Amino acid sequence: MFELNCAGKQLTLDRPRVMGILNATPDSFSDGGLWVNREQAVAHALAMAEAGADIIDIGGESTRPGALEVSAQEELDRVIPLIESVSAQCDCIVSVDTSKSEVMTAAVRAGAGMINDVFALRQQGAIECASELAVPVCLMHMKGSPRQMQQNPEYLDVANEVSDFLLDRAACCESAGILKQNIIIDPGFGFGKTVQHNIDLFKALPSLAATAYPLLLGISRKSLLGRLTGKAVDQRLAASLAAAVLAMQAGAHIFRVHDVAETVDALKIAVALQTTGPGR
Repeated sequence: MFELNCAGKQLTLDRPRVMGILNATPDSFSDGGLWVNREQAVAHALAMAEAGADIIDIGGESTRPGALEVSAQEELDRVIPLIESVSAQCDCIVSVDTSKSEVMTAAVRAGAGMINDVFALRQQGAIECASELAVPVCLMHMKGSPRQMQQNPEYLDVANEVSDFLLDRAACCESAGILKQNIIIDPGFGFGKTVQHNIDLFKALPSLAATAYPLLLGISRKSLLGRLTGKAVDQRLAASLAAAVLAMQAGAHIFRVHDVAETVDALKIAVALQTTGPGR
């Protein structure tokens, strides 16, 4: 059983854990612009905590396909006041969604207990910074960068390539002094992958969940679900819940979602009623 020590707050992965998304950005794919007002953003974070979120993931730079980069100062201005407010008013673990070492440092000082990095600590100074901060880190797979990652991504075997990348990054992190128990992996649905790549990767979740690292899944409202259902981004709740339940059954540990209350309920029912084989 995995147990995370998030700057003094313990999170045992003995059951599915829900990470609520708080994007303090004007251009995120699903909720861009909704939480740029500080008071509204904090209220939303507290509402997600009340609904059962175990982690609140706060980000200040969109990573949707085609997203433009923002400066470190702009990202700091967006996330640090929120991290300070949310961590002071909430018992949830606060995660910072960033790839910049200076944002990681300031965020942990402000109260964050986890780092969620779509670049898997490959940006300059990030891996050294994360080692010094000594909080859990989530390493995500992404082919390319947000600005061009969906421009004809190709793989020979997406499941094996994603798995090899994540295990290699985990090994690099351990070599840099990051404790094994502080490493989480995320296959990065929608990040440099076609619909078929995402489907193949989802079917390979059991093997990813069987590694020595907890598995985080971010598929909430993703374009894959829209392509499979024909639904717009704000109409993908049912699809998101179905994907979360199936991922839980495949062994995923942490679920990064927009719809916290509904996901918490769906996972509770799935855990209570899950079967272990025919006739059970």
